[in-house]
Amino acid sequence: MSTGPNRILDEFAKLMTDAAGAAQGVRREVETAFKGQAERILNTMDVVQREEFEAAREMAAKARDENGRLAARIDALEAKIAYLTGNGTPDATATPGAKK
Repeated sequence: MSTGPNRILDEFAKLMTDAAGAAQGVRREVETAFKGQAERILNTMDVVQREEFEAAREMAAKARDENGRLAARIDALEAKIAYLTGNGTPDATATPGAKK
């Protein structure tokens, strides 16, 4: 058993260690409470989750690509119709996707 100044320093060190442990516990409790409150607030708002946003963005990109392909097909078909009805030139069928 220590005596004198060493005992006081040992007790002080033990007290500081216990205080640090208590502070970490309080920090964890505050983090948990904050996260829970933030989650409740976000759930009441119309905020989309990241995964849902990424899925919607991917679907929009695919739709844009498909719209481009369909527009090119429509242009080619319109050019072909114009040529077959005598309103266009044979070159119109050679450039599908070309704008009028």
